[in-house]
Amino acid sequence: MRTLRAQLNDELSPVTKEQRKKLVERGRRQSNPIVQSSINIMGAADIVSQAVGIPADMARQICDDSNRWTAVADELRSLLNGIEGANLLRQQRIADIANRAFTIGASVAGDPANAALVPHVEETKRLRKLARRKKSATQQNPSPAPSPSPSPSEPTPQPHATDASTKA
Repeated sequence: MRTLRAQLNDELSPVTKEQRKKLVERGRRQSNPIVQSSINIMGAADIVSQAVGIPADMARQICDDSNRWTAVADELRSLLNGIEGANLLRQQRIADIANRAFTIGASVAGDPANAALVPHVEETKRLRKLARRKKSATQQNPSPAPSPSPSPSEPTPQPHATDASTKA
């Protein structure tokens, strides 16, 4: 993939998320018949091509390149989807294998003939417990929000002063 990227380096133009958003907003995608008809206008009158700043043949080539690269992008998305799916299956398979190995190892570790398994089983238990603890810590509810303070326009209630003379 890196070799292919190096060969296509002149054709690749990575854009930021913000640039992509602006290009999508600005680049109203037009249908192929409209694009071809507009390029035909350029081909019919040199004055139009000169005003646009590009010959009709070059515009047709850019259009053709765009169509071909769209097909490449579709194929790459399909390839990436397949690779990600296959890797998810591998990860699931290795998780199943690891679980079976732990379960079997834990069940036979009690036999003195398999005493060498005890430290491995204990370490796996420790790691599993640690992994569960980290997950639960990240899933905790956030602390409650502090109670709102009174707005500046609302007067803060003051305790009433008691007058010693009013007390009987």
